[in-house]
Amino acid sequence: MVEKLAINGGSKTVPDGLIKPWPWITEDDKKAILEVLNRDLSRDDSYPVAELCNEWAQYVGVKHCLFTNSGTSALHMSVAAAGVGPGDEVITSAYTFLASASCVLHHNGIPIFVDIDPRTFNIDPNKIEEKITEKTKAIIAVHIQGLPADMDEIMTIAKKHDLIVIEDACQAHGAEYKGKKVGSLGHMAGFSLNRSKNLQALEGGLFVTDSDEFLERAEMIRQFGEIILPDRPREYNAYEMGWMYRGNEITAALARSQLKRLDEYNAARIKNCEYLTNHLSKIDGVEPPYVPPDRKHVYWMYPIRFKPDELDLDIHPRKFRLALEKALNAEGVPIGQWQRMPVPAQTLFKLKEGYGRGCPWSCQYARKGIEYRAEDYPETLKMLDEVTFLRGFTPPNGIELMDYYIGAFEKVFDNLDSIIEIAKSI
Repeated sequence: MVEKLAINGGSKTVPDGLIKPWPWITEDDKKAILEVLNRDLSRDDSYPVAELCNEWAQYVGVKHCLFTNSGTSALHMSVAAAGVGPGDEVITSAYTFLASASCVLHHNGIPIFVDIDPRTFNIDPNKIEEKITEKTKAIIAVHIQGLPADMDEIMTIAKKHDLIVIEDACQAHGAEYKGKKVGSLGHMAGFSLNRSKNLQALEGGLFVTDSDEFLERAEMIRQFGEIILPDRPREYNAYEMGWMYRGNEITAALARSQLKRLDEYNAARIKNCEYLTNHLSKIDGVEPPYVPPDRKHVYWMYPIRFKPDELDLDIHPRKFRLALEKALNAEGVPIGQWQRMPVPAQTLFKLKEGYGRGCPWSCQYARKGIEYRAEDYPETLKMLDEVTFLRGFTPPNGIELMDYYIGAFEKVFDNLDSIIEIAKSI
């Protein structure tokens, strides 16, 4: 006998209170924060900021790291260090968080979007060159949801066209491409320390590079456009436009404490997600995430594609997905989308008002005729119709909870008649 769905009055599959939240804060984390608060806060000796920067640079495998107040600021510093200016174009993915594109606008550059690979959801390298113009300055390669982008292909294109490659690694701490950590693959990279990320400090960011030149330029952008050296008095002289993107000692202390367990936490994520993939792949109409064999996915989120065509259902994929999300959430499975439209479909890009009078698109240095249309990114639109994202698989949650999730999926897909009726009401 088929068990009645919770959304229709049946029993809920996942017991209340079983899911433990992320971020996971330990007594060691609290102790690290208190150590900072117990110091003489009137004295700025950069502790533990310098230690965090050294440790993160060593972890990623690069020479330099700067601590920032967000991943967005780390990306903006990268764009500025790359020399992007008015009218310059920067290529990035149509499916990402806004910051991958707004960081370009922050320096009067113009984002140019490329559709995604339908399997990885990362930027499709085969579609990059057709978007390159005489105005193109850089490529921002996003490692979406913890899966590294196709960096060999991207770097080959960049070298051919003399472009700078910035890695948006905000969702991919510890991810690897062919044995190398993300952040060490391009010319610069930005990481986020937002509370949702694999390495979190509630908020903050990290800029990394091997280049002394990029480091110096990024540091000026981070601190008011000044050149501030540790061994001489501050000049209080701005050499160019700059911002206040520094992080604080408390955030750095929490990040350092969390970094000690990053590999352990990532291993737990991977174990849970691979277990889910092994079982969910056996359910018709469910496609777990694809991971190329040369990559280490660290699963900031766990994407799942629903395929009504595999079940011979004559139903729109978006309606099918929404119905399944409703049913699974009722069963106690935390699932749903985060980014619900291609970035170039957002109002900012439709209106192209930028700084209030159409800048940077109306700038005299900009290429004319740049338009943003959602229909130009069919794979992104298809993915957004079909794909949802599972949360609640992070440590300290383990296999016991994953078994409850799998049971909920099996229960819901045993009740497809009910799912179809829910879809009809959407």
